[in-house]
Amino acid sequence: MNQVTAATPAAAPADAAAMAQASRALDRARDHLLGLQHAEGWWQGELETNVTMDAEDLLLREFLGIRTAEQTQAAARWIAARQRDDGTWANFAGGDADLSTTVEAYVALRLAGHSPQAGHMERAAAEIRAAGGIAATRVFTRIWLALFGEWSWDDLPVIPPELIYLPSWFPLNVYDWACWARQTIVPLTIVCSMRPVHKLPFSLAELQAPAGAPTSVRLVSGDRWAKIFRALDRQLHAYERYVRPRKPMAPARRAALRRCAEWIIARQEADGCWGGIQPPWVYSLMALHLLGYGLEHPVIKRGLEGLDRFTIWEDTPDGQVRRLEACQSPVWDTVLAIVALSDAGLPADHEALVSAARWVVGEEIRGPGDWQVRRPALEPGGWAFEFDNDGYPDVDDTAEAVLALRRVALGRHGATARAIDWLLGMQSKDGGWAAFDADNTRRLVTRLPFCDFGEVIDPPSADVTAHTVEALAAAGLGESTAVRRGVVWLLRAQEPDGSWFGRWGANYVYGTGAVVPALIAAGVRPGKPVIRRAVSWLIAHQNTDGGWGEDLRSYADRDWAGRGESTASQTAWALLALLAAGGGDAMASAGRGVAYLAATQRADGTWDEPLFTGTGFPGDFYINYHLYRLVFPLSALGRYLGLAGGAD
Repeated sequence: MNQVTAATPAAAPADAAAMAQASRALDRARDHLLGLQHAEGWWQGELETNVTMDAEDLLLREFLGIRTAEQTQAAARWIAARQRDDGTWANFAGGDADLSTTVEAYVALRLAGHSPQAGHMERAAAEIRAAGGIAATRVFTRIWLALFGEWSWDDLPVIPPELIYLPSWFPLNVYDWACWARQTIVPLTIVCSMRPVHKLPFSLAELQAPAGAPTSVRLVSGDRWAKIFRALDRQLHAYERYVRPRKPMAPARRAALRRCAEWIIARQEADGCWGGIQPPWVYSLMALHLLGYGLEHPVIKRGLEGLDRFTIWEDTPDGQVRRLEACQSPVWDTVLAIVALSDAGLPADHEALVSAARWVVGEEIRGPGDWQVRRPALEPGGWAFEFDNDGYPDVDDTAEAVLALRRVALGRHGATARAIDWLLGMQSKDGGWAAFDADNTRRLVTRLPFCDFGEVIDPPSADVTAHTVEALAAAGLGESTAVRRGVVWLLRAQEPDGSWFGRWGANYVYGTGAVVPALIAAGVRPGKPVIRRAVSWLIAHQNTDGGWGEDLRSYADRDWAGRGESTASQTAWALLALLAAGGGDAMASAGRGVAYLAATQRADGTWDEPLFTGTGFPGDFYINYHLYRLVFPLSALGRYLGLAGGAD
């Protein structure tokens, strides 16, 4: 994110004691962050998610016949430790019970030998039955249960592998899905067409709800598209009944399965993953194994070995626990750390910044990717989120990398220039930017019966558009047509109350914290109503302790917007906006926010933040980025002190 310029009208903080306290907090945070840098120059914080990652890992290993007692018991300890008092599991710390997560966690504990008569298991089963039982879970959970004979494949929606043949201009083709969804759906077409059943060593009869309980039907009967897709699903089921029993397999089906397998294998990364994230990784391994790829085949072997790098083992008083990261974020963490340390006053030629920047440049992606389906003439040049996800660079990481590299005295390299060209080419038709693709906005796929969980398309969002506008403005393109169109997109996206929706962070605080600095960087004057409305919204939602917080329930319930327990990361996001906007009211509020950060800082320089503030799928899947609690507060403290001339 861009530093606040000297031209920003801001009242300098006046309280010398408060300034000294903020300066000490900055020094501690800076030193702590420097101490976390790896020898190669990068930073990486843990990405904590819910227990479905760990439950599904055990189910995958059960399916493949490779589950060990050590893995099972260590994962079960972690899963059991996250159970709520009522017996359920939530999707984020402090969240409400989630039925599908609870069912998957329960099955994993049964695999680990937990008796259904045990108190914690009885409580879980009772809550599951009360919520509708297995029948009320989302489609993906019922797919897992169908794999083990606890749900009928006939009662699941059909997506045939022949989908792979649809051209990119045809509705419902695989490139209409967001990159994370298409990489999941393609292997699932194989799994669901082959309909394997590997019986569990136990029954889940205790999870069946009584007659009359809620069902999993998502679309109401009066919905026109619901009727259309239910009719289509009936036809696809009829097609499956025709094609699946044929011996030998119908040539068209055999060819489709082969094409899907080729598509999957072509997208495996060097470390064995698919897309650097858990869902396509798991389903790709199962799909290829069903097609005859043995456990010793290089593709399968590399995929299973790659999971080890995403696995965290930890000793606890109750024994060793094992948990799986859904993703890893070294590029994102590193570019944010560079910006934070620069904000904290490190010179551009500081060894830590130079080594980090060299590593970032070495991670530039120069090869082809699915994004070229919509932008075939665009030359590659950008960064992914992960160590290995070379098929899927993303706009957000690329924008932040541009901002970070401009802070470092690195010498000659062409990565930034290529990234800027790539960012310009990835602008969508409406003027905004999305994360992975341009113009991935066809909403028809969202109406499929398969899509009852998570985002399945990748339209432009305020936070990604803001980061891109800010990066392009920092590169001297503030007056360009692309930036002007991006600014117009952001102005139109402002909520009536003055905030912006946060797609990849929680939520309106994140969106507003990203957009205000970007608009200022692009030349919008701080006194304009669009900025002052945002400032007023932030001030109105500041907690009495001086911090900001927003509960993840704001994605489903607008009444939660800007409301929640204060966190270090969300406080920092609000501060970044207030400091960019300036003005007496903003700076007074910012002073209280800085005081909150100083008062809640740990002795070692970081902050405690058990609450999740990152977003995977709004309303469904969330992330606790363990480095957010450090990098964003450090940036905020540095900019606050910089406005007063107090940074070292």
